[in-house]
Amino acid sequence: MTTHPTATREQWLAARLELLEAEKAYTRRGDELAQQRQALPWVRVDQTYRFDTDQGSATLPDLFRGRSQLIVYHFMFGPDYKAGCPSCSAIADGFDGIAVHLAHHDVMLMAVSRAPLAKLHAYRQRMGWTFPWASSLDSDFNFDFNVSFTAEQQKSGAVEYNYERGGHAMDMTPPPAPVAEFAARCGTDAATYAQDRPGLSTFVLEDGVVYHAYSTYARGVDSVWGMYQWLDRAPKGRNETGVWWRRHDEYDRDRNAKAAG
Repeated sequence: MTTHPTATREQWLAARLELLEAEKAYTRRGDELAQQRQALPWVRVDQTYRFDTDQGSATLPDLFRGRSQLIVYHFMFGPDYKAGCPSCSAIADGFDGIAVHLAHHDVMLMAVSRAPLAKLHAYRQRMGWTFPWASSLDSDFNFDFNVSFTAEQQKSGAVEYNYERGGHAMDMTPPPAPVAEFAARCGTDAATYAQDRPGLSTFVLEDGVVYHAYSTYARGVDSVWGMYQWLDRAPKGRNETGVWWRRHDEYDRDRNAKAAG
């Protein structure tokens, strides 16, 4: 028998209408936040960054591919990883089908990682994705936008992520169990895994000049993590007791391995 509160249809409707008012207020506040985000001043990007892309060597303006706006998803895939981050992979599952729509609305969506392009191509093929993905391996791009860090920064405690120094789970010693688990699933150790972090940055191209408009990190990318938006509307919510998600091609494999064991 359920331990969750139950009610008559009339009682449910009264509670639902009360929740509706809260949801409307949340939506209005979200609209206000979007306006604040768009009102941020832009910062001119004078640094020349080079990327390896499906279309060859490219600069940051080239990544716009004819659009005036660029959204970069900073996908955690360091040069020493064997596979992309499982969390970033779950996020990418959600935006893979969205990129084509944005591209037809003057917005280019591009994933950028430090792994070599050949690794990105192989992993994208494995996952069945089609979104454009660029390698910033020989560029300071990831470091300048605070999603990649050196071993020296880690050792000295000079990692500044999500607009603050230290305090993130990836900076803890010893690393929390989820960080160690994800590192192992990427074929590396926790310290190497933590040299790359997730994030999202946006840019504008006007009169041949690129401007940085916005960046968000850590739980700031929750809003583009599609599966959580659905879970937040499921009867039991996120219902998490630890890391439960896998890359989408690993669920059956892991279940079969567990059954065989």
